[in-house]
Amino acid sequence: MRSVSLAGLASPWSFSLLGVALAASMLVGCSTAPTMGDNKGTVSGAAGGGSTEGENSQLEHCPETLGTLAIEEDTNAPWYYQLRDHQLGSTVPVLRLMIQQSNCFVIVERGKSMNNMMRERELARSDESRAGSNFQKGQMVAADYTMSPAIQFSGKTGGGSAFGGGALGVFGALAGSVGRNEASTTLLLIDNRSGVQIAAAEGTAKNFDFGMLGAAFGGGGFGGGGGYAKTPQGKVVVAAFADSFNQMVKALRNYKAQTVKGGLGTGGRLGVQGGDTAASKELDAKPSKPAKKK
Repeated sequence: MRSVSLAGLASPWSFSLLGVALAASMLVGCSTAPTMGDNKGTVSGAAGGGSTEGENSQLEHCPETLGTLAIEEDTNAPWYYQLRDHQLGSTVPVLRLMIQQSNCFVIVERGKSMNNMMRERELARSDESRAGSNFQKGQMVAADYTMSPAIQFSGKTGGGSAFGGGALGVFGALAGSVGRNEASTTLLLIDNRSGVQIAAAEGTAKNFDFGMLGAAFGGGGFGGGGGYAKTPQGKVVVAAFADSFNQMVKALRNYKAQTVKGGLGTGGRLGVQGGDTAASKELDAKPSKPAKKK
């Protein structure tokens, strides 16, 4: 039988890549003990009333609270369903943490927990609650403002080499699977009494993830970590919302109310001939200019 030498069939880089593959296969199914507090995102820590713990120092802070705020997420928007595709949940919890840490607004509950609030009041009205439970009427705090979050764009916008060309073997394989996640978000702030938009802000963020092992060895990564492979997308969305909020806070520090002559909602300043608004009557009262002679 004719023998075949391996010397001419593989380069040193091929053996290096093979070694990485073997090491990866040995780690599949293994895991380490979780480490508490690791892998922090842009929004982290806690808030208790006006006190905070472990917050990101890059987030803007207000020395004075501006009012009460409810957050309304459009669960029928296309971007909301895309979050589900990436195994990401509602944006509301992280936004509520970020806003409370900023001290700019006091958050009031207007989500599903309202059902529990109303249930406790029903128990009190039916005399099922203990005496002194103090669930009488007139205690619920009104929301001065509503904030509406939206994701304008989120996804991978490119990849490519961060470490050189494919001739570098294992490093080339790593570089070829670098992915860039980008997100663009907006926040709208609405005055609940008038319906007037008080503020609007846009924010962006991007990061990179390195999917070499997941791409090379079966797509799932170590231990079937498909969810972990998508984690950078979630983190970049949160960072974009943090950027949106920072921009909004900066604008609100220099807030100047918009005014319209005659008052808001009374017809505006764009009159039409024969109309009943103040601007229209001013238009009709002006003498018409004579036509120019040719």
